[in-house]
Amino acid sequence: QVQLVESGGGLVQPGGSLRLSCAASGRDFSLYVMGWYCQAPGKQRELVATMTAGGTTNYANSVKGRFTISRDNAKKMVYLQMNSLKPEDTAGYYCNAVHRTLPSMNYWGQGTQVTVSP
Repeated sequence: QVQLVESGGGLVQPGGSLRLSCAASGRDFSLYVMGWYCQAPGKQRELVATMTAGGTTNYANSVKGRFTISRDNAKKMVYLQMNSLKPEDTAGYYCNAVHRTLPSMNYWGQGTQVTVSP
């Protein structure tokens, strides 16, 4: 079992930055692929970025060059640095953990809201 708690969302102007954090609890953090997903009102939840314990990353095309995912395996933390934010980035952002060999072990945090507006 993994519990995930996000923080760091808020209101920011276009062009601004935010750093989201996700604190994980439970065993074997390094066995999980960690990720961030976003969901805007009326839309499906979609991938933002993922990162393996070994450091392999994957980004949605819409955020490449603007967002950076990182993780601290010792502290069981995952981060999403969001730069050059756009109004279309406005969404709830959710932390996700998927076991690297048992994908049925899939956990979500409660989400944190990011609003990009003048």
